[in-house]
Amino acid sequence: MRRIRRAAVLGAGTMGSQLAALLANAGVPVLLLDLVPTELTEDEGRRELTLEHPEVRNRLSRAGLDRALQMRPTAFTVPERAQLVTVGNFEDDLHRVAECDWVIEAVVEDLAVKQALMERLERVWRPGVVVTTNTSGLPVREIAHGRSEAFRRHFLGTHFFNPPRYLRLLEVIPLPETDPEVVRWVEEVAGRVLGKGVVVCKDTPNFIANRIATFGFLHTVRVMVEEGLTVEEVDELTGPFLGRPRSATFRTADLVGLDVLAHVARNAYQRLVDDEQRDTFRLPDWLEAMLERGWLGDKAGGGFYRRTDGEILTLDYRTLEYRPRQRPRVPALEAVRNLDDWARRVKAVLGAGDRAGRFLWRVLSGGLVYAARRIPEISEDLVSVDRAMRWGFGWEMGPFETWDALGVVEVAGRLQREGVSLPPLVEEVLGAGGRFYRRSDGVLEVYDPRHRTYVPVQWPQGVIVLQERKARGAVVARNAGCSLVDLGDGVACVEFHAKMNAIGEDIVRMLQQALREAEPRFEAVVVANQGPDFSAGANLVLLLMEAQEGNWDDLELAVRSFQQLNQAIKYFPKPVVVAPHGRTLGGGCELVLHAGRVQAAMETYMGLVETAVGLVPAGGGLKEMAVRASERFPEGVGADLFPVLRWAFELVATARVATSAEEARQLGFLRDGDGITLNPDRLVADAKDLALCLVRTGYRPPLRRPVRVGGQRVRAALYAGLHNLRVGGHITEYDEYIGRKVAHVLTGGDVPEGSRVDEQHLLDLEREAFLSLLGERRTQDRIRHMLERGRPLRN
Repeated sequence: MRRIRRAAVLGAGTMGSQLAALLANAGVPVLLLDLVPTELTEDEGRRELTLEHPEVRNRLSRAGLDRALQMRPTAFTVPERAQLVTVGNFEDDLHRVAECDWVIEAVVEDLAVKQALMERLERVWRPGVVVTTNTSGLPVREIAHGRSEAFRRHFLGTHFFNPPRYLRLLEVIPLPETDPEVVRWVEEVAGRVLGKGVVVCKDTPNFIANRIATFGFLHTVRVMVEEGLTVEEVDELTGPFLGRPRSATFRTADLVGLDVLAHVARNAYQRLVDDEQRDTFRLPDWLEAMLERGWLGDKAGGGFYRRTDGEILTLDYRTLEYRPRQRPRVPALEAVRNLDDWARRVKAVLGAGDRAGRFLWRVLSGGLVYAARRIPEISEDLVSVDRAMRWGFGWEMGPFETWDALGVVEVAGRLQREGVSLPPLVEEVLGAGGRFYRRSDGVLEVYDPRHRTYVPVQWPQGVIVLQERKARGAVVARNAGCSLVDLGDGVACVEFHAKMNAIGEDIVRMLQQALREAEPRFEAVVVANQGPDFSAGANLVLLLMEAQEGNWDDLELAVRSFQQLNQAIKYFPKPVVVAPHGRTLGGGCELVLHAGRVQAAMETYMGLVETAVGLVPAGGGLKEMAVRASERFPEGVGADLFPVLRWAFELVATARVATSAEEARQLGFLRDGDGITLNPDRLVADAKDLALCLVRTGYRPPLRRPVRVGGQRVRAALYAGLHNLRVGGHITEYDEYIGRKVAHVLTGGDVPEGSRVDEQHLLDLEREAFLSLLGERRTQDRIRHMLERGRPLRN
């Protein structure tokens, strides 16, 4: 693959500045350009600058870069990445795009503006430079109107989802004339370098994801009004219960912005003259009234929800007045909330026959029918449609996966009984086998409407899907919370699949078995999974129950076993590569700290967060932070340990969580030799490659060395800092108490400064501190409070 050495982004607005950050996060130098201002600001006037001054001429692109640095959640993985972004303007710097491999236009969503910029761009364009227009639904062919044949061969549409760092979907929309090699290059760069999930789309209004999602939103709004539900009730039914994000329907609308949704809807209504559901894209009067009043969502201070004087208010769409948010009471949901199986849970509500059941059936069935009728209009590939909705909107299942989960025969039968004509695609599938997806000899297949048969699902090269490996008989061992999977080439994978992948007995036992199996059978072990999070820590429910029942011997044994497991991983003679992603907290972080090597997803949020519930890390986390502080200085150098131990102490005592793998490296959770993967789909394969590389180059585990600790002097200094924080009212008396426990372990206990202790000494201190805190009523109350707030497995 031709490398991407440099890129340009034209337009430094909200999306353009974030695209520059996305490229910089991947290590690609970026040129960020925008218009030249036509007027001075008051500040520029006071400073006697002129319109010709470079600071003034680059003001808009500089402001875009500054906004990206200030965004929350952050656009840059670490602020230092902004060094890779060079700001400029269209008048002075447009010619510099000839130095780039990829130019991304991201100006305002206006056809005439985009066309005019493309005309200017072609004058300075160099053959071979790939140009893409970023649009959420404008016709790509019209944006390229008037451009030369050579330019059009290197031109295509892209639709990055906002915010591009966090939403994986990239829709790629080629022209008929676009060189297939250019399309493949963009797919490869976007997938491997930028970490995107790429879906190739047809040039139809709003492409795939926005077309289906905008219909779904407006259809939901219509059904809500007709069934008389409230905004809160709709969000209760269309969020995690349905396998959708916690923001559900209306919180998502507030995040996206009602003006953005209205723009996409109006574009659909204007251009989809033959769509049988065209009228659905017409905004109801009360939504138009919200637009007129500026109730656009979070960016305008409120939309469907608003916060006033610390209280969250909800819009009553009937009166267009705000009222205190109400906790929705949906009996049908309460009856099935504890069911883990999605299909059983949803089918139970669909069959309830009450208002919630009718609403949910109308919303789901309407969306499923609409998606099926869009084939082959928006795509001939059902997998692309499902991936678009999962990657773009965070759905657990796309529409055709949902058809299968609910049962194509059952859904089609109910629709027919209600007098709804089935989409032709559904009729075909009913005749072909009654499912959109099926397994044949362990291979996942999908219905292909082009050939009216089933074909194997294709995965990008370099992707290992653990579910597919297991379906083909690669499971070596399995229990309720974990599996040992043969990845081939002498590499085993320990895959967590417990609830939130909480570290418990099942995971500890499987990791122990993996090390035993690796001795005679495997050359390396990978620890990874493909759930939403690597591990959210210990199971606080079980910890609390054991403590309240006084099972201290069992608790002591469980903690000791986890410590011993992590030590075995650290000193195992064969490489153990841990591949974290998502939330990697508490015990999950401790596993990472003991790995022979780490291959982390860029979007890894890692930290030792036990102090948040009144505990301390007890799986070797504090021990490893002390070891890493000691290793900062060569043997024989008597440097002061206090600065590095204070840094480690503050990380643990404040339960700080790294917001990216790069920040985790800065904080010391990852080492310089650990790898980072931007595309989470490639994480397992990259971890396997790293493990094999370590095997080929002759892996050697670390030597067991004594640890130089801070001892009494450093501990006293940390105690003094805690005392000052408590006296100043910054922490509570119990926070100080917990902090003193952390400091005691981290500095090696009651030993002189500079003492050398073995790792077991630090582990014993950890275990003692953990168990003593768990026995405190105040700690148990903290844990109980966190459980009541709905976070039962997070420490």
